Amino acid sequence: MERRPQLDKVIHERTRLSIIAYLASSEEAEADFTKLKGDLDLTAGNLSVQLRNLEEAGYVAIAKRFIANKPNTRISLTAAGSKALGGYLEEMEALIRRLKGGSNGNDPTA
Repeated sequence: MERRPQLDKVIHERTRLSIIAYLASSEEAEADFTKLKGDLDLTAGNLSVQLRNLEEAGYVAIAKRFIANKPNTRISLTAAGSKALGGYLEEMEALIRRLKGGSNGNDPTA
């Protein structure tokens, strides 16, 4: 029997995947909330909800502080988030190979 992909439901949601991919591909260790919101074209409310889900899963860390009396929120990808993204990508690659007929998805070297 063919193994079904085990896609991480936390990451699989489009907005959360966008956030994780953004953080993973950033040259900076942290992303500013306002910049992340603008770059991903999200509302503050939607971004906050999705970040809360990712934080509860342990995939991002959120640091809130004040700079010159203004609130500043910084988001970073955790080691668990990076590992989860890697696993998610492996599952997606196996699924794509299977759909293209190149592999049954069980051989990670295929």
